[in-house]
Amino acid sequence: MRHNLNLNWLRSFEATARHLSFTAASHEIGLTQTAVSQHIKALEMQLGDKLFLRRPKSLQLTDMGQAYLPKVRDALDMIEMSTTGLFGPRQTSTVTLRASMAFIMWIAPRLDGFLQENPDIGVKLVTSIWQSPADRQPVDVDIVLAPNAHSRPGLEHLSDEQIVPICSTARADRIKRPQDLLHHPAIHILGFDDHWGRYLSAFSLQPTDRGQRLMTDTSTAALEMVASGLGCAVVIERFAAQAMDTGRAIHMAGPAVSLGQSHYFVQPAQTPPVPPGTELLKTWIRSQF
Repeated sequence: MRHNLNLNWLRSFEATARHLSFTAASHEIGLTQTAVSQHIKALEMQLGDKLFLRRPKSLQLTDMGQAYLPKVRDALDMIEMSTTGLFGPRQTSTVTLRASMAFIMWIAPRLDGFLQENPDIGVKLVTSIWQSPADRQPVDVDIVLAPNAHSRPGLEHLSDEQIVPICSTARADRIKRPQDLLHHPAIHILGFDDHWGRYLSAFSLQPTDRGQRLMTDTSTAALEMVASGLGCAVVIERFAAQAMDTGRAIHMAGPAVSLGQSHYFVQPAQTPPVPPGTELLKTWIRSQF
């Protein structure tokens, strides 16, 4: 047999049992004293037992009420935790930021400052790795790396970028000059294969074919491969610096050179309704460069 119990009756019971006062319970849960009293009476009628001893100036739990209270309290707490875990706590506004994995790894440690200053704004981070035309996920802030020569309307410049060669700290004493890089395995990042050629050409050097190349699809993975001692890579300087700041066993193995590319905000072709925090987040990101 199932008891069809109204959740509001149980909330009124738990609050009244905690305060031993209809008045205090009504103030806590935002109901009138009469409503709370009626909830308790309805619950007692449904259960077929008294939960309180009512005296002229006080309330007291009956033995059944004392036995029932912990179970009701646990059930209400479980409902609250499950609801919060699945559906909240909700932010007044959630702003979705899309960028490369490396950019997200660079910006993430700084985000706490923004969140502390804007407690009513949530930030959702999504990566843009190998984005396909079928990916129609709407975003509020879109950041791309694009060649400076191809800048166009719809792109807001954020920062020019430089690239550096990196190696593990264990290899650092064997790489003193750019040409020393040619004697170590090269890790290539798909989509950024020109990084090696661009870096070496700045010193009038040519890449050499040293057998099978190591390849990965993100700068973040390349940083980890370098830290593991698999070889050297050429990455954006700010990403290398971030990895070193977090304790990765990485060493910048040469001076920085211009990449000829910059990070940009992408202005949407259409102007959908944007969360109120979008411009606040964009202003904060500008300040990080």
